[in-house]
Amino acid sequence: MINFGYHQSNLDHTLFLKKQQGKITALIVYVDDMVVTGNDPEERKALQTHLSREFEMKDLGPLKYFLGIDVSRSREGIVISQRKYALDLLQETGMSSCQPADTPVEEGLKLCIESDQVPVDKRRYQRLVGRLMYLAHTRPDLAYALSIVSQFMHNPGEKHMNAVMHILRYLKSAPGKGILFAKKENFQNVVTYTDAD
Repeated sequence: MINFGYHQSNLDHTLFLKKQQGKITALIVYVDDMVVTGNDPEERKALQTHLSREFEMKDLGPLKYFLGIDVSRSREGIVISQRKYALDLLQETGMSSCQPADTPVEEGLKLCIESDQVPVDKRRYQRLVGRLMYLAHTRPDLAYALSIVSQFMHNPGEKHMNAVMHILRYLKSAPGKGILFAKKENFQNVVTYTDAD
């Protein structure tokens, strides 16, 4: 890729970028899957031709699914979500028919490690929190709740597991929620809001 004019990202070694004349083309590789994208159609085509000489590959068309992330397009823009991943997680945990929750954390929840806490299966807790953390790629609304429950990975108790189950119940309320990358938006100016007390 470097011989073809691409630079390997220092942050993600599976990402290769080529910038020329104000345009960018990106290649990301994961095992035997790759995504080619960018705003330079000629370069994308040249890259696909170059890669097909080196590897046996098939063009699957516009990206729809990659690493558990659903990609859909509309007139408003591109939406990424993890609906299938979320529904599979709810099914695996037996929470498919649970009562949905309106918020990811119960109001006023204060968790700590108590000497008389009822222990839970540590490996199950860690696995659930880890799977929920993967969902945070497309669900920033889970970030705060996950920051709380992840503090107890080394010694989870029943109250901690109940907080994880509450996150799953919240997930049940909208498993397909994701992030919209709106068309005609200037993403060079990102506006964020926070409530830091």
